[in-house]
Amino acid sequence: MIETYPMACTFWILYGIIIQELGYCQGLELYVTENSQGRRGRPANEALGQTIVDAAGELFAELGFQATTLDKVAQRAKISKLSIYRHFENKEALFGAAFAARCQQLIPQALFEGVAGSAEDQLMAVGSSLLRTLLRPDVRSVEAMVMADVASQKSLSKLHYEAGPAHIIAQIEALLRQLHAKGALNVPDPLRSARLFAALFKGSDLLIIARFDEARAEDDNEIESYCRSAVAMFIAAHGGNDHAGG
Repeated sequence: MIETYPMACTFWILYGIIIQELGYCQGLELYVTENSQGRRGRPANEALGQTIVDAAGELFAELGFQATTLDKVAQRAKISKLSIYRHFENKEALFGAAFAARCQQLIPQALFEGVAGSAEDQLMAVGSSLLRTLLRPDVRSVEAMVMADVASQKSLSKLHYEAGPAHIIAQIEALLRQLHAKGALNVPDPLRSARLFAALFKGSDLLIIARFDEARAEDDNEIESYCRSAVAMFIAAHGGNDHAGG
C-alpha cells in the first residue's frame, strides 16, 4: 500500500500532463488549420471575410435580402455559419459590407486621388465613372431590391446610403477641397458642393431611360455628352471657366 500510493499519484500527474498536452495540440492544430490559408498572402481572417462578402454579394443580387439567409451564404462560401458570425454581427451588417465592397470595386478610392489634369478632367473622370456605375444592371437591381423590401426598407436604405452614396460623397468632398486649395475652383462649402455634384449624375434621365432602352442609356456618346454638360454646369457655378484649367 505504501508503494502503490506514490505510483497512483505519479499516474494521475502524468495523466494530467498528457491531457494538457493533448488539449494544447488540438488547439494548435485548430489554429494552424484556420490560419494556414492566410500564410501565403493575406491573413486568414481577412481572406475568409472577403470570401463571405463575395458570396453574400452574389446571393443578395440573385435572391434579394429576405430570401438570402446566412445558411445559404455559408453554403455558397463553403464555410460554417459560425464563421460568418465571427466576422459579422448579423445579416444587415453583412449586406452593408457586401454593398460597400461592390462600391469600392466599381469606384475605387484611387479614382479620386490619381487623376491628373485640369479640374474639368478630374471631375469628368469621377462623374463618368459614377454615372456608368449607376447605370449598371446589378447596381440598379440592388436599389430596386431595397425599395421593394417593405419589411426592412428603412434599415436597408440606411445601410445602402452609408455604404454607397455617403462614402462616395465624402470622396468627392475631399477632391473638391483639393481643387479649392489649389485655386482651380471656388468651393467654399465642399460637402454641399459634393452632394450637388453627385446629384447631377444620380438625377440623370439616363437612369430612367435604362429601364426601357438599355442600349441608348449605355451608349458612350450619350454618357459622354451628359457628363460634359453636367461638369460644365458645375464648374460654371464654382468659379467659371477661368478656374477650370488650374
